[in-house]
Amino acid sequence: MSKKKMLSVVLSAAIAAGAMAVSVPVYADDVEEITWMFWDDLEATEDLISQGYKEVVDRFNKEYEGKYHVTPITTNLEEYDGKLNALIAAGQTPDVYICNPGPNMDVYVEAGAAADLTDILENQETEWYESFTDGIFERLTYDGKIMAVPTNYAAACTYYNTEIFEEVGVEVPTTYDELLEVCQKIKDAGYDPISCSGGTAWCLSMIAGYLCDRQGVDLNAIADHSANWTDEVCIEAGKKLQELAQYFQPTAAGDSNDQAVANFYNGEAAMLVQGSWVIAQINGNKPEFEEKCGVFQFPGIEGANDPNRMIVKTDNLLMSSKTEHQDACIAFMKMFTDETAQKYTAEVGGKFPVVKDLEIDYDAAPAQLKYVDDIMATATGTFGFYNESLDSVEAGDCFDNAMVDLFLGNQTPEEAFQTVQTFYEDNVWE
Repeated sequence: MSKKKMLSVVLSAAIAAGAMAVSVPVYADDVEEITWMFWDDLEATEDLISQGYKEVVDRFNKEYEGKYHVTPITTNLEEYDGKLNALIAAGQTPDVYICNPGPNMDVYVEAGAAADLTDILENQETEWYESFTDGIFERLTYDGKIMAVPTNYAAACTYYNTEIFEEVGVEVPTTYDELLEVCQKIKDAGYDPISCSGGTAWCLSMIAGYLCDRQGVDLNAIADHSANWTDEVCIEAGKKLQELAQYFQPTAAGDSNDQAVANFYNGEAAMLVQGSWVIAQINGNKPEFEEKCGVFQFPGIEGANDPNRMIVKTDNLLMSSKTEHQDACIAFMKMFTDETAQKYTAEVGGKFPVVKDLEIDYDAAPAQLKYVDDIMATATGTFGFYNESLDSVEAGDCFDNAMVDLFLGNQTPEEAFQTVQTFYEDNVWE
C-alpha cells in the first residue's frame, strides 16, 4: 500500500471516529484570522520551549492587532497526529501546523495538505531564506521543493545526575561496555541507572537507533537493499538493547515519557537518553536540577562504527495548501525565526537556533546547552530518528513497534528484525 493510500485510510478512520470541531473566535471583518496547531497546552505547560511559542503567539497578535490574529489549536503529543488527521479529513486543516521531518512530513505533502514554500523563500522572502543555517532545509525538502520551515533543532544525548555519579564513584562512560559497568554500579547503589519510557515507541527507538548506528547499520544500504534488517549488525544491536534495558527503571514499560523524565529530575534515576528539547522540560519543571545535570554523548561500541555521529532533528512549521491567508501565515512563521524568538530558543529553552549570525549568551543560557554544543562541535556526522528516516511513516512505525516488542520480551532480536525485514520485502523493496 502506498503512503498516500495509507494516509487516505488513516484520514477515513479519523472521520469515522469523529473530527475535532474547531471553534475560532470571530473578529472584525478586516482582521485575517488564522489557526496554528501545536502539540502542547500553551496555557498549562511547564516546558520552556512551549512557553516561548506562546510568547510568539502573543507577540504576533499584539504586533498585528487589527490586521492578523492567530488562534492556537492545542493537544498533547500522543494525540496530535490523530487529531490533525481528523481536521484535515474534515476539511479544517489548520493554516499552520507543526510537524516532524522526513516521512512524517511527506505524508502531508503527498496528501496535498502542505503548501510548497520554495518560491516564497527563494524569490519573495530571500532575506529570510538566506538567514537560515546552511543545510537546515535538507530533510524538509520533497522532490526538490521546500515544504516546511524549521523553528529549532535538537541533538539526542545522555543526561546524567552528577551528584549520583559522584556518590557512586563512577566516571562518564565513553564506550558501551563502560556504560554497562556504570549501570551495574549505580544499580548496586540503589538507584535506577536509566530512566526510559519503554512503552513510548519513539523513546525506545531513539536508544535502538543509536545502538544500530553505533553497531554499523547503514540505512542507505538498507534503502537500496544492498543490506538487510536481518544482517548480524542489526541482530547485535537488538541484543544490546535487551542488555541495556535491564537497567531501565522497573516501571519503564508503563511509564509515559513525562514520567520517565520526572524520574530523572526527581533524582530516582541516574541517566536519561533524550533529545536536547528535554532541557526545557527539566529546567521548566525543576529549575534547581540544572546545576547537577550533566550531558555526554551516547557511547560508542568498541571495534564497530564511528562513535561521534549524533541523532539530530528539527521542529517544523507547515502551511496549509488551502489557506486563504498566506501573507498572515508567512508573517506568523517568520516570527518563530526572528532574533527575539531564536535567542529565547537558545538562552531560555536550551535548543539550537536555526538562523545564522546570532550571538548566544551561554552564561544566560541553560548550562546543558553548552554541554550539548561542545558535543556537537566534535560530531563527525548526523542522522535522524529511525522512525523519521526510514522509507515511510509505516516503516518507521514497524521499526518502533518491533523494538517495543523486543523490549517487552515478545520477540527475540532475530524475530524483531525479521518483522522489519518482512515489512520491507512486502512494501519497500521491489
